[in-house]
Amino acid sequence: MKTFAIVGAGAVGSYYGGRLAQAGNEVRFLLRADFEAVKSEGLRVESIDGDFKLPSVICAQTPEELGPVDVVIVAWKATSNDLYEEVLAPLLHEGSVIVTLQNGLGNVEALGAIFGMDRVLGAMCFVCINRIEPGFIRHTGGGMIALGEARLGMTERLEELNGIFEKANVHCDAVENFAKTIWRKLVWNIPFNGLCITEGGIDTGVLLAQPDGEERVRELMFEVTRVAAALGHEIDDEFVEFQISRTYPMKDYRPSSMIDFVNGAPVEVEAIWGEPLRQAKAAGVDVPRLKALEAKIRGMVS
Repeated sequence: MKTFAIVGAGAVGSYYGGRLAQAGNEVRFLLRADFEAVKSEGLRVESIDGDFKLPSVICAQTPEELGPVDVVIVAWKATSNDLYEEVLAPLLHEGSVIVTLQNGLGNVEALGAIFGMDRVLGAMCFVCINRIEPGFIRHTGGGMIALGEARLGMTERLEELNGIFEKANVHCDAVENFAKTIWRKLVWNIPFNGLCITEGGIDTGVLLAQPDGEERVRELMFEVTRVAAALGHEIDDEFVEFQISRTYPMKDYRPSSMIDFVNGAPVEVEAIWGEPLRQAKAAGVDVPRLKALEAKIRGMVS
């Protein structure tokens, strides 16, 4: 039985950590703002895949209190990546691995530069999930995780972790090329998170109801797939259309970056828009809509 630590136990970290704990794994949560609520009341999840409550949760406010574990899952915003070494080092023993469950580009590489690429795996979740209040998570759509090594290929530990998530009622796909998975997630994140911000803080339903909303989303998505293709990651047109069609049933879903913007919290500009734009430029791919979107977001959040 492996031990887990969830670092950044917001909506995403609490949900997947909760699923792992519900399945009988030892999961320790590093909490700040939600510590008192979760310590006294536990963790409650309302989910399309079955509601559950963990009345007792192992949690602490410092990594030193949690101690070393086998698997560290990083689920905080990429805006906190300057804390990687300070927070993660006390959670590692010689054989520990780190799984970055974060949006955008650059997280795997940043972790590898500090702790060594051999320790690092990446995970991308395709999920609609929000933190309603301290200790209360609502999961309304999706839930699948794509999990891969930092380097190309399959390994025994990757397959083992994949199996652990599956047993925790989380559909998990072990992938050989995690970099491609990141770009597939950016196909949705770049337009929907971005346009919901630049339109002043709207949800996906309002965006798609605009006369040109769907077309603006589609144009950005195709710019993203062109960059991905230039980097060797082919994403077919059907994937773009599926991402749009699957978003309509979400109705009033509030993307995480839009929530951060509305709440005055730091927005993951570099990971979701800045780094993809830099890679597009380096690959010689013209992305005028992404360039304009990134510039407008920077102007709004600076």
